[in-house]
Amino acid sequence: MKAAVRNYKARMQRVLDYVDQHLDGDLDLDTMSRVAAFSKFHFHRQFMATFGLSVHRYVQLARLKRASHRLASKGAQSVTEIAMEAGYDAPDAFARAFRQRFGQSPSSFRKTPDWAPWLAAFGPLDNARSKLMPITYTPDDVMIRQTPPTPVAVLEHRGDRATLGTTIERFIAWRKAAGLSPETSSTYNIFRSERIPENPADYSMDLCIGTDRPIAEDDPVMKAGEIPGGRCAVLRVVHDTHNLEPAALYLYRDWLPASGEEARDFPIYCQRHFSFPPNATVHEVVVELFLPLK
Repeated sequence: MKAAVRNYKARMQRVLDYVDQHLDGDLDLDTMSRVAAFSKFHFHRQFMATFGLSVHRYVQLARLKRASHRLASKGAQSVTEIAMEAGYDAPDAFARAFRQRFGQSPSSFRKTPDWAPWLAAFGPLDNARSKLMPITYTPDDVMIRQTPPTPVAVLEHRGDRATLGTTIERFIAWRKAAGLSPETSSTYNIFRSERIPENPADYSMDLCIGTDRPIAEDDPVMKAGEIPGGRCAVLRVVHDTHNLEPAALYLYRDWLPASGEEARDFPIYCQRHFSFPPNATVHEVVVELFLPLK
């Protein structure tokens, strides 16, 4: 049974690898079902059942991802050329699809990319791959680090996660206006509640920018704060960085009891390290998850 499951997953993995390597090719259902060695009459349902999104959407997202890299790299290619390479017959169709996914036109993204909605848009790709490559952690993945106190500008999100997108937009707008780029000013999230609390209204998270710049007391968006220094257990996350719950559960459920350590009276938090085109790798963001220790 286990061998059969491994074989099935390996065939699906071939499809994902084939898509990555042939984004300029013909990625229709017939081609991809042949790569997986599945019947074309069932492959689209098998793919959907395995990954939670259709073949067409997976391919579209993969091509849009490459297109966005090329736009943000500000190379010599025109928007029209990038649109054609992404499989669109006309720039207008490409622009509509791009705006729908990222909330920006291709030309606006090329000039000033908004990275938070960009990262969120590719959650389905990360989720698809994680279904074939379940992430497991070991004690060797955790290091104990002495961290310094970090002054931050803080935007508090309180309430249903469904409204988090609006908070992120305010965070990005303030950051841009202040000239505090993710490339030069660190990004932190402080998790003050469960990811999905029993009462959605109890969700609580702080979005933070590392800066010692004074924040006006009457600032309508941000306030001054500090992430306290001290010993922390640090777990590096490179897969599915939109959902840190599995990593947090490992720290609390497995690592902490076995380590003999005790948690300090400060919430678990993370630092997001962004990798920007043209030097971006498969993972555009790496997260370090910090569990404060006594």
